[in-house]
Amino acid sequence: MSDVIAAIATGKAPCAIGIIRLSGDNCAEVVQRVFRLRSGVPVRDAENRKLLLGTLFDPQRRMLDQAMLVYARAPHTYTGEDTVELQCHGSPAVLSAALDALFLAGARQAQPGEFTKRAFLNGRLDLTSAEAVIDLIEAQTADMAANAAAQVGGALERKITPIYDSLTDICSHYHAVIDYPDEDIPEFQMQSFLQTLSDAQARLRALYATCERGRILKHGVKIALIGRPNTGKSSLLNALAGCDRVIVTDQAGTTRDTVEELVRFGSVPARLTDTAGIRETDDRIEALGVARAKNAAEQADLTILVCDGSAPLTEEDQRAIRAARGSKRAIALLNKSDLPAAVGADELPFATVFSVSALNGTGLDALARYIETEFSQELPCDGGILTNTRQADAVRRAADAIGQAVAAIEAGVTPDAVLTQIEAAMAALGELTGRTVREDITNRIFERFCVGK
Repeated sequence: MSDVIAAIATGKAPCAIGIIRLSGDNCAEVVQRVFRLRSGVPVRDAENRKLLLGTLFDPQRRMLDQAMLVYARAPHTYTGEDTVELQCHGSPAVLSAALDALFLAGARQAQPGEFTKRAFLNGRLDLTSAEAVIDLIEAQTADMAANAAAQVGGALERKITPIYDSLTDICSHYHAVIDYPDEDIPEFQMQSFLQTLSDAQARLRALYATCERGRILKHGVKIALIGRPNTGKSSLLNALAGCDRVIVTDQAGTTRDTVEELVRFGSVPARLTDTAGIRETDDRIEALGVARAKNAAEQADLTILVCDGSAPLTEEDQRAIRAARGSKRAIALLNKSDLPAAVGADELPFATVFSVSALNGTGLDALARYIETEFSQELPCDGGILTNTRQADAVRRAADAIGQAVAAIEAGVTPDAVLTQIEAAMAALGELTGRTVREDITNRIFERFCVGK
C-alpha cells in the first residue's frame, strides 16, 4: 500500500485557482480530516470524477476556504492510484495552510516528479511518455509543446514497440528451437530474419537522425555574436531581444563574459550569445572573456561576425574574422549602417553579409528572416523527434547492435553470436521505454520535475 503524497500543483504565485493534488490508497481518508463536502457525504463515498463543493479547514479547524474537490478512483487515474484534487482560491497563504493541514492529517510532501514517477511505476506511462511531461511543462514554442504532447500520448513508444517486438520474436523462435527440439517448431534460419533486422536498423537510424532537430526544438539554435570591441554586439543583442539585456557603453571591454538570451526568429527559437570583444589584452579577466568568445563561436550552430561598418577593418577585426571562419557556419553583419560606410561587403570573406543598424533597427528584419529560413525544418512535431541525450544514446546503441547482427549474419557467424547483438539491441530499447531501466537512472530522470507533477 502506497503512502499518501500531497503537493501544491499550481506554483507559489497568487492566482485565481490554486490546486492541491494528493495520491495514494488512503488519500480520501486523509482529505476527509480537513474537508467537508456540502452534501455531507464522506469523501470516500463521493461520486467518481465529479467536481463537488465543500469547506476546507486549517490545522486549527478554522474555515479556510470554500473549495471544490474531485475524487478519482484507481486504476483509471494519472498515477494509477486513488487521487484527490482540491481546487481552492489561489492565495499562497490558503494553499500553504491547507497543505500543512493535510500533512497533519497523514499525508507527506511529494518529491519533485513523484506523481509522474508513480504513473510510470504503476504502468500508466512508459518512460518516454513520463519524460515528455516535463518537456511539455517547459516547452517554449508551440512546436515543442506539440511534440511533447504527442510523446505524452505514447507516440514515441508506438514507434519503438514494433521494433522491440520483432526482435523478441526472433529471440523467442531461436530459444524455442533450442529448448524444445522434439516439438514441431519451424526450423530456425537466421538468414530469413535479415530483412526484418535491416528494416529495424533503418527505422532506428531515421529516428536517431531527428536528434539535431530535437536539440534545436528544445534548446534553440545556438548563435554567437563575435567581433572586436565596440562594434555593437551588445546593442545588437538588445535590439533583437527587445530589451536592455546587456550593458552598453562606449568603453571597450565592457562585456567580459558571455551573456545569453532566448530570442525567437519567427518559429525558430535561438539562444543568442553576446561575447567579449576579440582582441589582444593584458587584462587577465578580459583575456578569459576573449577565450570564452572563441569557444562560443566553436560551439555555435551559427556564428555572426559583427563589424563596425563605419570604420575601416583593423587587425582586431581580422582576428575576429579568423575566429568566425573557424566555426561550423558563419555570416557577417556590417553594423552602424546609420553612419557613412567605410567597409564594403566585398571586403569580408563571407558568402552572406547583412548591412544593419542596431540603433534604428535597419536590416534586422532581413537578418531574422534569414535565420528563420535557414533553421526552420519541415519535420512534423508528431512525437517522433528525440529531444534528450538519454533517448538518443539508447536508439544509437540499439541501431549499432542491430547493424552488428546484420553484419554477423552476412559473414556466416553462428546464430547464438548473432542473438547476443539482438539482445543488446533489446536491452537498449528497454532502457528507452523503461522496460529494463535501472533505478538510479529512473531517479535521475524524475529529479528534473517540479513538485506537484
